[in-house]
Amino acid sequence: MEYQRKKRFTNFTIGLIFLFSGIEYAVILPTIWKYLQTLHAEPYFLGLGLSAFSLTGLLAGPLFGHWSDRTRRTKAIILFANLFEIVGNFMYFMGVSKWLLLSSRLVAGIGTGAGASIFGYLTRATAPEGRATVFAAVMACRQAGLLIGPAFNLFLRLCDFKLGLFVVNKYTSPGLFMCFLWMLLQLVVLFMYWDLPPRGALQREEQETKQEEEEEGKDEEEKPLVAQDIQESYGSIQTADILELPQHSPSLPNGNLDQPSPSRSTSPFHSFSASREYLREEVVVLLSAQFITLFNQTALETMVTPLTQKYFNFGELENSAMYCLCGIEVIAGFFFVRWLSCRYADRVILAVGLVICNVSCVWFLIFLCKPRGSGAWLLAQFVIGVFLQVLGLPFVAVAQISLFSKVTAEKTQGFSQGLRRSVGGLATILGPLWAGGLIRNLYVMLGVMMGLLTLLTVMMGVSYKHLVEPRTKTDHTDTQEDCG
Repeated sequence: MEYQRKKRFTNFTIGLIFLFSGIEYAVILPTIWKYLQTLHAEPYFLGLGLSAFSLTGLLAGPLFGHWSDRTRRTKAIILFANLFEIVGNFMYFMGVSKWLLLSSRLVAGIGTGAGASIFGYLTRATAPEGRATVFAAVMACRQAGLLIGPAFNLFLRLCDFKLGLFVVNKYTSPGLFMCFLWMLLQLVVLFMYWDLPPRGALQREEQETKQEEEEEGKDEEEKPLVAQDIQESYGSIQTADILELPQHSPSLPNGNLDQPSPSRSTSPFHSFSASREYLREEVVVLLSAQFITLFNQTALETMVTPLTQKYFNFGELENSAMYCLCGIEVIAGFFFVRWLSCRYADRVILAVGLVICNVSCVWFLIFLCKPRGSGAWLLAQFVIGVFLQVLGLPFVAVAQISLFSKVTAEKTQGFSQGLRRSVGGLATILGPLWAGGLIRNLYVMLGVMMGLLTLLTVMMGVSYKHLVEPRTKTDHTDTQEDCG
């Protein structure tokens, strides 16, 4: 079927978008600090460069989401957003000064705002029961990019030549490489992405067509009887005029009352109230989950490298191997959650994830703030803590995104997903700043993170009964396809 073919190609393209976003992060992050040093940048420029990317992303997300809600189109938005990725990465490749490098991350960050439109599209295109499985697959694609990204650095670090006026070396080549990938993605989106109708639109159209055909059949059955009665009583009256008058006469004042006029189509933001939509118990809990889990995750990512260097004398190779193993665990976790989501409610999965995250944070407080033992025993304590933290991430991430898409209005889903991603972007900015400033005081750093997790757990426990989707009719066909 043509529709199914287009849907498969569109889903493949979405997966590719998130794969490339993961590759970009994994390719640029390992070399940006030394790149800044070659441009004589101050140490704080590293934090500025990483935060700039998240800052413009969190600002662009709601704008692109609002655009997609109004137009119900995402292809043009993706093509437009990718232009910022292309330009930003080329600016990163040029590397004329530290200010140009900072500006490049600001420009490239705007392109990540298209993610809000994509999540809005996925919400409208999938049934609520199967939504978590789709989100898990998409997030696994990004994690796959984070996993394979470092592999590209193996050959990028060998680059040493000139391209016109620009030098291509191990620091500038990641920008050129990502510029090429995003240009390639433009072609893929152009030829393999379709703005498909929302879930259930085709079924509704088929039902309406069937009803119209049935009504026309009934009218045709009645026509001979009506015409015969009229001819017998009023032989001089034209029956066709009498029969067509109610259907085609434009002069009837109420003739089209029940038919919606295209000119009267209302905006998805008609009678929209941000306070009524987002200041609800369940929405506040889910946005808090987005912020707290990403804040803790990025804070722990920031502290891991200094700790491995301090306690185990890890270098680049050991850290890369550790991140590779964590990536494999996360990808396996996403697919495990995808399987679980077909069998258990989102709030159950979210609760399990929060329990794991709490256990992980308690473990770090007990064994890392004041290390006990040394050598293999200390390494085992560290590995167990990291394993638990990484294990809980897919549970919380998938469940809160899926639930958020169900408790917020579908017609403004693009803007809502943009808001959610902005909250996450704020967390990814503040998390590293918090951890970086308290790396020598782990009790304070981890204590506050434990307090935030405890607060979130209490909030979820109090609001547990509200963390369900509204009672609506759903299309179970999509659910079976997604879970299959």
